Amino acid sequence: MTATAEPEIGKARLRKEDARLITGQTTWTDNLQLTGMLHMAVLRSPIAHARITNIDVSRATSMPGVAVVLTGEDLAAEQGSLPCAWPITEDMKAPPAPALAVGQVNFAGEAVALVIADSAYRAADALEAIDVDYDELPVVLDMEEALRDNDLVHEDLGTNKCATWIFDSAEAGAGTDVEDEIASAEVVIERTFKQQRLIPAFMEPRSVVVDTTAGMYTVWSATQIPHILRWMLSAVTGIAEHKLRVIAPDVGGGFGGKLQVTPEEVLCLLVARRMGRPVKWTESRTESMLSAHHGRDQIQKLTLSARRDGTVTGLKVELLADMGAYLRLVTPGVPILGAFMFNSIYKFAAYRFVCTNVFTNKVPTDAYRGAGRPEATFAIERMMDELAVELGMEPMKIREMNWIKHEEFPFNTVAGLTYDSGNYEAATARAMELFGYDELREEQARRRSSGDVVQLGIGISTYTEMCGLAPSRVLGALRYAAGGWETASIRMLPTGKVEVITGTSPHGQGHETVWSQIVADRLGVPFEDVEVLHGDTATSHKGMDSYGSRSLAVGGTALVHAAEKVLAKARTLAAHMMECDESDVEFAAGSFSVRGTSTVRTLGDVVLAAHVAHDLPEGMEPGMDADATFDPDNFSFPHGTHLCATEVDTETGMVRISRYVAVDDVGTVMNPLIVDGQVHGGLAQGIAQALYEEATHDEMGTLTTATFADYLVPCAADLPAFLTDRTETPATSNPLGAKGVGEAGTIASTPAVVNSVLDAVRHLGVRDIEMPMSPERVWTALQGRPDPGAGEVAAGGLGSIDAQGGQS
Repeated sequence: MTATAEPEIGKARLRKEDARLITGQTTWTDNLQLTGMLHMAVLRSPIAHARITNIDVSRATSMPGVAVVLTGEDLAAEQGSLPCAWPITEDMKAPPAPALAVGQVNFAGEAVALVIADSAYRAADALEAIDVDYDELPVVLDMEEALRDNDLVHEDLGTNKCATWIFDSAEAGAGTDVEDEIASAEVVIERTFKQQRLIPAFMEPRSVVVDTTAGMYTVWSATQIPHILRWMLSAVTGIAEHKLRVIAPDVGGGFGGKLQVTPEEVLCLLVARRMGRPVKWTESRTESMLSAHHGRDQIQKLTLSARRDGTVTGLKVELLADMGAYLRLVTPGVPILGAFMFNSIYKFAAYRFVCTNVFTNKVPTDAYRGAGRPEATFAIERMMDELAVELGMEPMKIREMNWIKHEEFPFNTVAGLTYDSGNYEAATARAMELFGYDELREEQARRRSSGDVVQLGIGISTYTEMCGLAPSRVLGALRYAAGGWETASIRMLPTGKVEVITGTSPHGQGHETVWSQIVADRLGVPFEDVEVLHGDTATSHKGMDSYGSRSLAVGGTALVHAAEKVLAKARTLAAHMMECDESDVEFAAGSFSVRGTSTVRTLGDVVLAAHVAHDLPEGMEPGMDADATFDPDNFSFPHGTHLCATEVDTETGMVRISRYVAVDDVGTVMNPLIVDGQVHGGLAQGIAQALYEEATHDEMGTLTTATFADYLVPCAADLPAFLTDRTETPATSNPLGAKGVGEAGTIASTPAVVNSVLDAVRHLGVRDIEMPMSPERVWTALQGRPDPGAGEVAAGGLGSIDAQGGQS
């Protein structure tokens, strides 16, 4: 066992995982082939809301290769209801959510029948032979209309309102009364924004394989949450948890879209139990878009009060959130996560948040990259621009005068959180320098004065987020069913190699690489000598899995604590071996030494001695392994400044991002290469919301964007080159100083792009454009502009402000 030559933390290591993923030497769930395996295909309702009056499966049952055809009635006694782990209020309405519809369908794409056959092709062919008679019901699509309760998604509930959740800073003791602040304010602005419905569109479609042998069940699934899935599958099906093993092999992306207990996971398990044979299901891309959960879909009404000098005083948020037809795993809690972030980095005296969750006849919503935080950041960053317009101030200046200063940390926010560390000034200064902010404002002024067809806009997003989803006591106070802790184990092998077992479950984040770097540094072992095991509940017996940018801040800290336990035991044994007092033992670069002498024992020597156990201190157990669980006291709060320059062709509505700078502070950086990759991927998804992606339905509730021909996911050619940089303000909530980076790019980029496009055309009379800002929508907005000859506006950002920030 040799010492590491230089620190691993901070090194831009290539990912260990990449070689097998890129060369195809891995096993995705759909690659699994088991002896005697059957294939499941799912018939889905083409109708959004209807009673099922008859299902005729006779023709399908007699087709070649078909083993059985099942309907909801066949499984009604055993399928239970899909779980919702977040009952946000005591009186929340939660309708039963069967994996296979019984008697009624409530969204287009809901499963109504199963074909089990000896091949996936025969199963798919047999679906076409099933005849279903539907008695159509009124379709509820619009949230505001749904709250009038004229037509109901679930008649037995008597309402389309799921729940109303309120946070009030005055009642919580975190601020003053927001109505008082608004009533006494010198300036009040009200705006309504729409967060369109999005589809996670992960690269690998969902897939499930279930094997059963002697009463034991092994479930392979393309999931983010193998540990939670095992617990929930047991609760839903009644199969004892110790009889279930869940494996998440290499998983091709998730973005929250695989943070779910899906109908198909339950159905595969039930079918395998019934048939006594392995069963596989893999979805098509259209099937995924029709039935896997969607994200966002909110209407946000904000009221912001301020003084005439630009100081913000009060913020009121009234939110409508579309649940879709059912509550999935964390559906009702997603908008609640945003409740703590609408105030963002700004010092409001008062804040009130009211969220009403609404049922509609659409695919259920749930977590999508950022989960509540992107929605909040979008709204507040839009409002800061709107306030700047109202007051005739430069948009960056109004942010600077209202944000928390670096010397004010830790800071108790009006939303009841404590931000532990941050330096918004440093991140912003660096971003403006890299962006060339002043020069671009000058270029903007030139284009406006010359009447250039292509106008230039500059967008700002100064954001923070809460991540490292924890601590457990806070989640409990929010009525979340699970905790926020994480676990890790270190096994020191007698040959000097190291096995790490983590409760986190990566699906593209690079845990195997970073976890190896952390252990290599803490134990002084070579990076190559560390193997990271994950995603299998038979190997990693407990854990809370990966989502919410929690893996490093929580799971990485559990790993640090496990390493500390290894070293503590090793130090005791090393002192025994070197016949010295333990207080005289020093550890550095993988070796123990006696202070002031040349006596040395490597960690490898000590581990081997612990394994053979020939001469251990009295009472010491053989072996050198350690387990640790970490439950943090606080969230972590990454932040940053993103600046976007867009060119808008006023004749066609085409938008082109000409420059994008992201300076993020994610605390101590473990691996800059992985951080850059996470930021780049997040930027792609945030920009996609601003300019490209939207799930739409026709008046009958049919999804009209069920293929990539209609749902526009940008490719590399659609995106600009990103200029990224970092400042580092370590978190104080964990020993790594880590804050999380997985969602930062998505959270920050959408408002930066939207603010930029509006900044390019606001002087032409455009006040708002709904996302995605397609050329058609931009062009349509421009057609309503006033006659340019009626009064040109000088440049300077946000349309009505000159280059010095004064009112034109």
